[in-house]
Amino acid sequence: MDNKIILESMSMDLLRVALGLYRGSVKMADRFSNEALARKNEVNTATIRPYLKNVLTKIEISLKTSNSEIKAEDALMYSIIVQNYCHKFLHYGKDSVSSFK
Repeated sequence: MDNKIILESMSMDLLRVALGLYRGSVKMADRFSNEALARKNEVNTATIRPYLKNVLTKIEISLKTSNSEIKAEDALMYSIIVQNYCHKFLHYGKDSVSSFK
């Protein structure tokens, strides 16, 4: 699958985690947290920029945190970071990493 679709889906899953935790729906947040982690494993890391690789690692650590306030804030922040990466660097199904090398 295309990284753009995977990363945008992950961004939405992270947003849902944040919203679920803010609303007190832990069950919903856990379900979308698992979805975001599954999407992380689908990403082709050979075609993304190095800083996003670090972000993906931090997402996994953050989603395993037991403090729901910190988890909600981190999920919202990482959702926006991943979304911005998609808007800036991924266009029409093509990664623009070739211009980065």
